Amino acid sequence: MVKAVRTGSENQTDVVWATGRRKTSVARVRLVQGDGDVTVNKCSLDDFFPRELDRAVVVAPLKVTNTLGKYRVFVNVGGGGTTGQAGAISLGIARALLKTDNGHMDVLREHGLLTRDSRMKERKKYGKKGARKSFQWTKR
Repeated sequence: MVKAVRTGSENQTDVVWATGRRKTSVARVRLVQGDGDVTVNKCSLDDFFPRELDRAVVVAPLKVTNTLGKYRVFVNVGGGGTTGQAGAISLGIARALLKTDNGHMDVLREHGLLTRDSRMKERKKYGKKGARKSFQWTKR
């Protein structure tokens, strides 16, 4: 779901909203013209994601479209773990960038940033120890 909203009275600032999901994480992303600062749940990106890999996943859509210092990104994310949240934010940023400029479609699609990762945790089945693992079986 991608929304574009025009706000502001005299300067007419463009605000673009987008939603990204991965596993059980949901990220609501807001893109505004600005200095390239990324804020996640009112924290800086470095404070929210201690792992470098997660930070790289978050800013990947901005890097491949060469818009790293062009937009200010505000994210509200919840659910899941850190890797799922990073993937959800990445998808939300990619969808928001697509809304700002449709020319980014090819490069985002080429890097696989517009595809929603549909893999979810499989539920535990009755009579089993987990989703697939069975209890130990002994013949005698």
